[in-house]
Amino acid sequence: MARASAGARLHFGFCNLSLSHERLYGALGLGLAEPRVVVDAEAADSVTVTIDPGPTDPAIRDDIRQYAATAVDLLGVDGARVTIHKTLPRHAGLGSGTQLAAATLAAVAAAHGEEPRVRERAPALGRGGRSGVGVATFEAGGFVLDAGHPTARFTTDRPADGEWTVPPVAARHAVPDDWRFLLVRPDADPGRSGEAEDDAMRTAVERAEPGIADRIGGIVTRRVLPAIATGNAERFGAAVAEIGRLNGAWYADEQGGVYRPPVGDVVASLSASAAVFGAGQSSWGPTVYGVTDAANASAAAIAGERALDEAGVDGSVSVVEAADGGARVTGDGRE
Repeated sequence: MARASAGARLHFGFCNLSLSHERLYGALGLGLAEPRVVVDAEAADSVTVTIDPGPTDPAIRDDIRQYAATAVDLLGVDGARVTIHKTLPRHAGLGSGTQLAAATLAAVAAAHGEEPRVRERAPALGRGGRSGVGVATFEAGGFVLDAGHPTARFTTDRPADGEWTVPPVAARHAVPDDWRFLLVRPDADPGRSGEAEDDAMRTAVERAEPGIADRIGGIVTRRVLPAIATGNAERFGAAVAEIGRLNGAWYADEQGGVYRPPVGDVVASLSASAAVFGAGQSSWGPTVYGVTDAANASAAAIAGERALDEAGVDGSVSVVEAADGGARVTGDGRE
């Protein structure tokens, strides 16, 4: 039996959505140690999927079946018995689709003694089309800035699965050991996905103000990259939070404001806490992240609970470490 285990990821935003610039997208994010996806696989004559423990969201079950069947086809093997032990909340801003697809592919490949070649095969699984952060953190964890795509390739219609390449990694840094990340997940509708996400991104790209990308470029080169290189969590948090706010200006018409409700209230509350160095919405949300460190982790968690109370919503709060490497893949069913 083989096992693949991968952590969630945070998505801080894109460098550019304007067709006026040479490169489109260019995502920033980082891998997390928790929560995790855990997938087991055994070689078999056909594809079967089991979720242990117990029933789960039917949409997640459908996703797993699709990923497992596609993995078998890509690898050219007969089949696999796939068991899912842990999944990420679907469309919550934590990269559930990419991590589940990549982990399923990696587990099935290991069960058959094959190389998964996740970066090469991710497009056939419908992953890595705009952002390369999820694939890159699956590969090696850390903080990632990807190179985006040539703007000339942009079309109003979504290309078919497999008809793109995952954006290459432009910069990667290990995350300092004492950095921590507050995750506040309000009980709210899932973030956008599928056709709704495609429509929203198309509209945002067609209307994007190029000056915002110019501002983001300066923040990335003069603030984000120096902060991660020197290990300054306070400056890093403030910089990625500003990038999130600028991205929100591109999406305001699509999500009802710079942040989708009720994320804005949660972000505002966290931003008032001295224990949180910067806060924002991960991808389409509803997960809110806060950058902190080990010394401030307990206070940051309290700030997270308070933020939910002030926003008048239920939810969950956790403080996690960054992933110190990529997915863990073994051949004996153990992480």
